[in-house]
Amino acid sequence: MKTLKQLIESKNKKLAAVAPEQTVLRALEIMAEHDVGALLVLDGKRLAGVFSERDYARKVILQGKASKSTKVSEIMSGKVVYVTLNRTVEECMAIMTEKHFRHLPVLDDEHNVVGIVSVGDMIKEMISQQKFIIDQLENYITG
Repeated sequence: MKTLKQLIESKNKKLAAVAPEQTVLRALEIMAEHDVGALLVLDGKRLAGVFSERDYARKVILQGKASKSTKVSEIMSGKVVYVTLNRTVEECMAIMTEKHFRHLPVLDDEHNVVGIVSVGDMIKEMISQQKFIIDQLENYITG
C-alpha cells in the first residue's frame, strides 16, 4: 500500500494556497491558475483552514456577499481535519467518505503543511493499485 508521502512526492505539484486576509476573488483566481477545487488557507506556515468551491457557493453566492470585498477568513472552513504522511490511501479514503470531504490537507510530523489530496487523487491511486494486482495475477496464471 502506498503512503501519502509517496503519493504527495509523485504528484509533483506546487502547493496551492491563499492567506486568510486575501479576498475571495483572489482565492478563486488562484484556484483557476492551479486548476484545483480547494485551497489551503495558510497563516504564515500554519494551516488556518481550507477554502473550497463549496464554501464559495454556499457562503458567498447564496448569501449575496461580494467576492471582491469578502475575506477568505470570513468563509473558509476553519475546523480542519488533516492527516499525516504515514497514512495510507485507504485510510484517507475512509476519512473522506465518513466526513464527506473532497479535500484533505497533509501535514508532516512537525505539523508543517506538505500538500493536499483530493478524492480524485485517492480514486486514481486505488485504481492503479488494483490494476497492478490484476496484472500480477494474470502473470501468475499465464506464467
